[in-house]
Amino acid sequence: MKKITRLFSVVLSINITTIDVIAQDVPIYDSQAIFHPVISKNGMVASQEDLATQAGLEVLKEGGNAIDAAVTVGFTLAVTLPRAGNLGGGGFMLIHLTKQQQTIALDYREKAPLAATENMFLDENSNVDQKKVRFSHQAVGVPGTVAGLAMALEKYGTISLKRALEPAIKLAENGIIVDEDLYNSLIFSRRNLQKNPASLAIFYKSDGSPYQIGENLKQTDLANSLKLIAKQGIKAFYQGDIADKIVADMEANNGLITKEDLAKYQPIIREPIVGNYRGYQVYSMPPPSSGGVHLVQILNILENFPIQSLGQNTASTLHLMVEAMKFAYSDRFKFMGDWDVINIPIPRLISKNYGNSLSKKINLQRATPSQNILPHPIFQSNESKETTHYSVMDRYGNAVANTYTLNFSYGTGIMAKGTGILLNNEMDDFAAKPGVPNASQLIGSEGNKIAPEKRMLSSMTPTIVMKEGKPWLVTGSPGASRIITTTLQIIMNVIDHKMNIAEATNAPRIHHQWYPDQVQVERGINKDTIELLEKKGHKIIKSSFAMGSTQSIMYEKGRFYGASDTRQPGALTLGY
Repeated sequence: MKKITRLFSVVLSINITTIDVIAQDVPIYDSQAIFHPVISKNGMVASQEDLATQAGLEVLKEGGNAIDAAVTVGFTLAVTLPRAGNLGGGGFMLIHLTKQQQTIALDYREKAPLAATENMFLDENSNVDQKKVRFSHQAVGVPGTVAGLAMALEKYGTISLKRALEPAIKLAENGIIVDEDLYNSLIFSRRNLQKNPASLAIFYKSDGSPYQIGENLKQTDLANSLKLIAKQGIKAFYQGDIADKIVADMEANNGLITKEDLAKYQPIIREPIVGNYRGYQVYSMPPPSSGGVHLVQILNILENFPIQSLGQNTASTLHLMVEAMKFAYSDRFKFMGDWDVINIPIPRLISKNYGNSLSKKINLQRATPSQNILPHPIFQSNESKETTHYSVMDRYGNAVANTYTLNFSYGTGIMAKGTGILLNNEMDDFAAKPGVPNASQLIGSEGNKIAPEKRMLSSMTPTIVMKEGKPWLVTGSPGASRIITTTLQIIMNVIDHKMNIAEATNAPRIHHQWYPDQVQVERGINKDTIELLEKKGHKIIKSSFAMGSTQSIMYEKGRFYGASDTRQPGALTLGY
């Protein structure tokens, strides 16, 4: 069903013979236009790809827990969603263990190689070499996905690594049927992928054409790599045959990753960022993700305003959201980076007092220019949004929110020869030159400059919201710089606006990130609201593409309620 947003209120005369229509900024929902979530009793999986969701659900049905299912989904997506699912990238997993009453942030973000240098992507004129930082072997960060998923399973799961890998191995070996989403991604990324012989050989036919919709795509090299990991564990990837092939490919193409880089890589278990919004506890990722800090910061600002009574996606509400976003993203520029390397004033940034102080700086009638919040030149760049998120909840009360990525669609487009593994281009998430934006238009500061073994800053925001100490909402999204604001709007929609999770997912979204000083809006934000925002001084840009692709699950009154975003094809939520 389609959500209908209108801008009016109707006043009836006493004898109901006349109707006066008065322009108001009040969006309403048609009583027939209701989105319905998936409902189940025992457990649920929501991911961007249906085969991966099915693989995770089978694990839950067998008695496995949310961590078992999440690791299975992660490995399966490396086969079925190659543009974002991965073995050669990294990410973040938020885990709630109900028995221990503990929430854990697992950081398996990529790291800069030991040979990385601060100015490695600058040309002779000290400008950033965009091709080198995004599409070369030097753009690859040391991958963390295999180590991260394996650590989660070993510490908190109940099944073997071999069992978790079974669906991925089967699908890589026997092949997957190419759907419209995969076909379109191969068309979109053709120029980049076909520059690499290994990628060309896997994803395209001998004449250079992509596999067509309905055809079978086998990934034999990837199947062999997965089998090695199933047999030998992570040593196969970080010290054994797979490592040898990755390093050989690096050495042949001026890459930086060595056997020492791979052998030294370790995921880190961190304390999550914790906030409170209108009585709900919000858990999310700490640095090197900026997501948790700024999600809580924005919520702290907005808690000072009567968002519910102002209405969902009204000009008044959107104005407050945009102003709060500006403050958060300017702080991202000022403070954020790898927590292990630089000092970040996290307690202050996520404090209620700081949120209150920022809320008092908001002019309710006028937009504050970004330049007045924190001066900086404006730069333009392109968006990279090919991350993927999935959520899992089980019948035991455990929950997992996982977001991981190669950065760009198919990462660098480079496949390590003989492995079937696509390699990330996460080095672009550093500030290759402080003050110059990356592919997400995000401007980096000194705190995020390149250094050996440093983890690059991220916007990934896997989040678990608790109600009375128990997991109530599990959510997250791809979308690069828009991840934080997309996750924010899911939370506001269910808490402030009392939407069910499907309605919250399908509601139109907006985004502002301090620079460039513009509000991006999806289709569905009505014309009158846009005009009211413009009168307040906002520059409105109508987005040419959808923002994010959330995969969310809620638990309420003994039932799981889930929704996969309709903004991208192929996603599926299943429960049992």
